[in-house]
Amino acid sequence: MQPQYRGYAPQHAAPRTAGQHVPPRRGGIGPMMSAGPHHSVPMTQAQINQQHHQQQQANHLAKLRSRKPTDKSLPDGVEETLVGSDVAAAYKNLRDLERRLDATMTRKRLDIVDSLSRNTKRYKTLRIWISNTVEDQFWQSNGLNVDTFDFSSNLESSYRVKIEGRLLDDDDESETDDEEPKAGDGGADGGKMETDTPSKIKTKAAPAKRARLSHFFKALTVDFDRSRSGSSGADPIVEWKKPDRTPAGAGNLPAMADFDQFTFKRNGDENMNITINLFRHEDPERFELSPELAEVIDMREATRQEVVMALWEYIKLMNLQEDEEKRNFRCDDLLRTQIIPRETGYIPQLNEYITPHLRPLPPIKLPYTIRVDEEFHKAPQPTIYDVRVAVDDPLRAKLLPFIQNPQYAAMLKDVAVLDDQLATLVQAVAHSKAKHTFLTSMARDPVGFVKAWLSSQKRDLEVIMGEATRGGGEDATGDEWRRGGRDSVWATPNARESVNVLLSKQPARV
Repeated sequence: MQPQYRGYAPQHAAPRTAGQHVPPRRGGIGPMMSAGPHHSVPMTQAQINQQHHQQQQANHLAKLRSRKPTDKSLPDGVEETLVGSDVAAAYKNLRDLERRLDATMTRKRLDIVDSLSRNTKRYKTLRIWISNTVEDQFWQSNGLNVDTFDFSSNLESSYRVKIEGRLLDDDDESETDDEEPKAGDGGADGGKMETDTPSKIKTKAAPAKRARLSHFFKALTVDFDRSRSGSSGADPIVEWKKPDRTPAGAGNLPAMADFDQFTFKRNGDENMNITINLFRHEDPERFELSPELAEVIDMREATRQEVVMALWEYIKLMNLQEDEEKRNFRCDDLLRTQIIPRETGYIPQLNEYITPHLRPLPPIKLPYTIRVDEEFHKAPQPTIYDVRVAVDDPLRAKLLPFIQNPQYAAMLKDVAVLDDQLATLVQAVAHSKAKHTFLTSMARDPVGFVKAWLSSQKRDLEVIMGEATRGGGEDATGDEWRRGGRDSVWATPNARESVNVLLSKQPARV
């Protein structure tokens, strides 16, 4: 219903006195518009001419498109008129091959798009070396006797910790652990001392964009042993957070978020136990599932989409979807007690049902002991951890050029131009075939062909002009024309339409 607006009082209304009550204004703050119809501003002559020119141009383009040939199939019987008998057959074979090739390419392209949209991941091994060096320790005092009271040096003992990571290739992985390391165990070989170093790893030819240590984690913190750090009066804090990407869709991360090793320096002359916490960065983000949800879908870690799909698979497997209303499903005892405390659920709200059961992944904890004694640094060796990290499917980089190829659009334009040229040539062949058929038929029987052609043209002209009489130049003496009834020619819609056309004709004036 259209809203009804109160009209303004006419200007010749009697003025109100000072003591007369004025009703408050209704409708709130709004534009001052009259209640009557609003007249549009008339167009200028230049605007009218421009609009008329645009309309004519649009009509002209529409006519050109309607006249544009689109058929690329040769007419039937053209093989008989060609000099080379195998030319038409070869063309038809090429057309069939082109159709199959187009169908195959379209199907493969859709498969590639579907594969990229799934954003599949695979797990690889990230090897992390943790080591430390020391500076200005008492055993590095160049012969200074500690029993004397000569402390002329102002240098303070310190240590520097280096955390370095490299992504191993498939050939370099010596251990084939199928499970991802549990949170808190520090990964495989926690605390194991090895002689392996980053320089000893065999690496393949480095790709254009190599995955770095900072690409797999969004934050890094170091927890010091409070029993030792508390004695100094302050807890040394080491923390790094990955900054956001540069704005306006810039692809690369800042320099401070693109590194392979992380180092920090602190003062100290005693061995120190630390725990390095690595917070994983995955896209899409993975969550730790609550025990209730994990019991239903049998998963411990998953993305939000994977959880929704797993819950939907559970509903279909247990046949919980309602028959009449497909968007609703019944909650069995497990769903009702663990996830959805109700009798009936709504499928579009699965994302809301699982949100309270998603928790951030716990960090990967890597324990390490900072050694400052002389015996250890005579032959220092790093502590090595192997951490399983999720990386993009290696085929993704090879499939992306097929979808994001800048030359694909230009190639489609070239193919469209070639198709237009081919349709024009086929149309010319069809015209030549019609001329050849016309001339050949006339050469065989000139008199009969001319009579038949004139009769056909006369019949077409009478039909176009609406002047076709009974028989219309055809033989109307047959039984089908003399027979009446419902099944006769005269009861057909064509006959009824012809009678209406004949009766609607204006009588000729004398």
